[in-house]
Amino acid sequence: MSTASKPKVILAYSGGLDTSVILKWLSEKGFEVICFCADVGQQHEDFDAIKVKATNTGATKCVVTDLRKEFVENYIFEALKCNAIYEGRYLLGTSVARPCIAKEMVRIAKEEGAQYVAHGATGKGNDQVRFEMCAQALDAKIKTIAPWRDAEFIESFKGRSDLLAYCTKHGIPVDAKPKSNYSIDENLFHTSYESGVLEDAACTYEESMFKMTVSPKAAPEESTNIEIEFVKGVPVKLTNKTDGTVKTDPLDLFMYANEIGGANAIGRIDIVENRFVGIKSRGVYETPGGTLLRAAHMDLEGICMDREVKRITEGLANEFARLCYNGFWFAPEMDLIRNSITYSQKDVTGVVSLELYKGNVIVRGRTSPNALYNPDLASMDIEGGGGDFDYNPADAAGFIRINAVRLKTYAALRANTKE
Repeated sequence: MSTASKPKVILAYSGGLDTSVILKWLSEKGFEVICFCADVGQQHEDFDAIKVKATNTGATKCVVTDLRKEFVENYIFEALKCNAIYEGRYLLGTSVARPCIAKEMVRIAKEEGAQYVAHGATGKGNDQVRFEMCAQALDAKIKTIAPWRDAEFIESFKGRSDLLAYCTKHGIPVDAKPKSNYSIDENLFHTSYESGVLEDAACTYEESMFKMTVSPKAAPEESTNIEIEFVKGVPVKLTNKTDGTVKTDPLDLFMYANEIGGANAIGRIDIVENRFVGIKSRGVYETPGGTLLRAAHMDLEGICMDREVKRITEGLANEFARLCYNGFWFAPEMDLIRNSITYSQKDVTGVVSLELYKGNVIVRGRTSPNALYNPDLASMDIEGGGGDFDYNPADAAGFIRINAVRLKTYAALRANTKE
């Protein structure tokens, strides 16, 4: 069959064992395979070597796209603007990368005239949902091939030994280094570790596992003092007050936040979370830059944001995290939330001072030209509200009585029913 007559598929390709086998398998099934590698900040990745491996294994081409700037500005910063956190602990490092990657994969599919996209995500995880939901939201006609849900593929490859035998048969080079006894996913935002020995929720891990952060025990004895400037909820400047380093470019700023956060043991967590598919999963994460930037942003909102706006945005942040985690980044309800969050950030401008020390992010102060905080109004040494506010403490008695009416009514009912 000529290349022109073969159906085209864009394969999300890492160069690893699974996607290399999938590449060859798709080629044998009669597809013209175009590989796509997204550079979202993986450490020490040799994309030139990956491109050579892809074409040698059967791809007609391998497209590598540097998405780091796009990822930071339009995905990571969007999550930081609303302080997004899933189940109160997970900063969505993998979740927020998937729509960025999926969008580029769909763009390439349209450019190449491909009817299919393919991925190597398992049938038990979240990524299959995220990739496919995002792809279908961006192109209603696109079709997805998911080999790890294909009965024939699963029958042929029951484990790592079958994958390795297939590589040997087809001359596909395999990394000779011993495989880690856990899986790793990394990008600019975080590095995650799961599966393998970590599937035992009680099992601890080796310190050598971590890539982005040092142990608190190995962190410097002297703290690092920084200032982060925000404009409308977005970090625009990071200044290291300890050594004078200044970063203003979004990508440089975020990478430097990772560097200094990691050096001070910021951002490690070990959790059990709820996957969208209904399975509980144990994951170990390190998110140094995201952790310190989120702490600064939340603190700045405290001085700039109205109380009721803050209450509403906290609910929106929870929904943002749920939608992002579950793969609904390009859904209309996510558009509503993101636009609402952007509006809420119109006055979130100012500077927050942080001290980083052995895993701790310590807020040392904040200033803002849009501060709603008024020292005279808050002061216990000034009876009223100062020169700018008419505040009479005696009014609080009526405020308390009115707000207590429903409590008294409820108490009376309980007394009558003797509960």
